[in-house]
Amino acid sequence: MWYALELSCTAGAEEAAEYALMEAGALGTEAETSAGPGGLIRVTAYFEEPPEVERVRGALSEALRVYGLGSADVREMKFREVEGRDWLAEWKKGWRPVEVGRFVVAPPWSEVEGGDRIVIRVEPGMAFGTGTHETTRLCLAAIEKHFRGRSFLDVGTGTGVLAIAAAKLNPSARVEACDTDPLAVSVASENAHLNGVGGRVEFRVGTVDETTASADLVCANLTADVILPLLPALLGATCGRLVLSGILTTQAEQVAARLLELGAGEYEIERDGEWVALII
Repeated sequence: MWYALELSCTAGAEEAAEYALMEAGALGTEAETSAGPGGLIRVTAYFEEPPEVERVRGALSEALRVYGLGSADVREMKFREVEGRDWLAEWKKGWRPVEVGRFVVAPPWSEVEGGDRIVIRVEPGMAFGTGTHETTRLCLAAIEKHFRGRSFLDVGTGTGVLAIAAAKLNPSARVEACDTDPLAVSVASENAHLNGVGGRVEFRVGTVDETTASADLVCANLTADVILPLLPALLGATCGRLVLSGILTTQAEQVAARLLELGAGEYEIERDGEWVALII
């Protein structure tokens, strides 16, 4: 037995809604390909157990805030039971590998030819950061382009994709990763072992501060409101390049202004959809 939560949202809020539902514990989501009556899209999330309404509402509220949307962008929610169908198996069939340069982020069950490509195996639905989101893709592209040093720091590691990518790209590098969520650190560690780099990535619960060892490349795939107060510490931990991701195009100017205040006015900007990454 599965439990489905359906909601209606404006077309611009589809991504925020799916992100929130995954954060609320959904094993996967699916959305209509086109808007229905009133320009609304129906998004359905599937859970193993009946979801907690307050947790779902809290996740939606936070996602709408991060994406710069209003509460009116998400409409009615309703629950239903799903019988007579192995929904998870069907969903897994549709989950395809994501290619970013040499990196290929793929679920454990998919077949991917290696060659000179670097395959990263991640169990989807465990935490945010399976390689499918624009912010993760921006970071993976930056790692491939810029990581030539001996040390790497992943701040807000999520599923550990970026730390695993750095460890696989440069096997002799010192790779560290942190997250304030203990569950994320546990999931990231499991994924590192799944990819054969469990002994080469140091995971810890926490964030970056003045005691953090500096690294040649630092990646912070967070959100703009989390990045801004962390900027002094992030810059202090960087002795090469700093990659800031999780920033909407509408928030880039605010982050850039803060960088200028801190004496880091020179940077590159990479874009993917409505998201940007700043490489300082």
